[in-house]
Amino acid sequence: MQMASAVRLLGWAARRLVGKAGSMSFAGTMSMLSDNSLFPLFRNGLDPVAKVGELREQSPVSRLPVPLGIRAWLVTGYEPVRAVLGSTDGFSNDFGKFAARVGLAAGQQPGGLGMADPPMHTRLRRMIMPEFTMHKLARLQPRIEAIVNDRLDAMARTAGPVDLWQEFALPVPALTICELLGVPYADREFVQRVSTARFDLGDGAFAPLDAINESRAYLRDLVATQRRKPGDGLLGSLIRDHGDELDDQELSGLADGVLTGGLETSASMLALGALVLMTQPGLADPLRAGEPADALVEELLRYLTVVQVAFPRFAIRDMEIAGVPIKAGDVVMCSLIAADRDAVLGPGMDEINADRRTAKSHLAFGHGLHRCVGAELARMELRIAYPALIRRFPAMRPAVDPATLKMRRASIVFGLESLPVTLS
Repeated sequence: MQMASAVRLLGWAARRLVGKAGSMSFAGTMSMLSDNSLFPLFRNGLDPVAKVGELREQSPVSRLPVPLGIRAWLVTGYEPVRAVLGSTDGFSNDFGKFAARVGLAAGQQPGGLGMADPPMHTRLRRMIMPEFTMHKLARLQPRIEAIVNDRLDAMARTAGPVDLWQEFALPVPALTICELLGVPYADREFVQRVSTARFDLGDGAFAPLDAINESRAYLRDLVATQRRKPGDGLLGSLIRDHGDELDDQELSGLADGVLTGGLETSASMLALGALVLMTQPGLADPLRAGEPADALVEELLRYLTVVQVAFPRFAIRDMEIAGVPIKAGDVVMCSLIAADRDAVLGPGMDEINADRRTAKSHLAFGHGLHRCVGAELARMELRIAYPALIRRFPAMRPAVDPATLKMRRASIVFGLESLPVTLS
């Protein structure tokens, strides 16, 4: 859920470069960073760029060029990625320790589940996981269905093409997260904006940091309000059940993790999945016939893998990954999209096949200790939204040539800038 940590790493590098090199060399270095270091975030249409697949076939663990002498590695093979993500004793996720060593102020260091190691991670995850069981989430299903139907009604009232991103894909998870956390309805536009901005490096490495700081400041205020009067949402529940065990920083960090993982990722899946269904209409035929969306949702999750890289791991001892020596202190980045397209999962992994038996083996939600806690909520949203959208607007199609759609070029969470559609 906490993919913004990779953004923080790049943002830290950018700040250090400004201090050491000045504006002229900083611009040159950021250009180099974009060309040489950010390619795991680039795509060719919906596919990863060819270089990612080539590296996976040639060497599933390869050096990732990062300035300032940082030793960084990119892992692209399915089995090595699973091994890294599943390791419980070889890596640390505590970015705060790394940041402290290089002089990042305590207030700028990330928190939340994604950047915590055991035993802190174990304690926090134990508290929040009961809120994300299917039994507990079932209470949200009627609300999600109502949100989806409200957005479909609003789209139907719009004359001319509709931007499916703005009118459907983004509001559905935004309003769901507001409902889950107990965020006031009036704040939904702010929540949407900071959630989207925190993943996008297109405006420079500083922009995501600004969005993260805005988000955390807002959530700290929300936590303070809920402390005084706990609501019915996730924060209120955590305060009632564990209020004496959690300080405000931990609570806001947990809320930030839910926001980070539950909004932009689900919005991107809704938009990109709808694009796939419009451009490959045969895939949607079972939905139109009333069949469950479960298998199709899993294959779309694998095929799109919108969270492109997992949050960084820091090696805590010397080791080997797929025969490649890794030193203690090295940064290890796992390409989830490369792993989910690996031929070891079966033939034709660069194509979508809803009957694929290996679909549930995907790593779209990560793996191991830090697997996304909100995976079942995301599945619920997708299983409700796709069939409702297809059945309400069975003739929906892109209003522009899909090849001209603007994709995010260097975003941790892959997505569209907009998706204009014609409904009938």
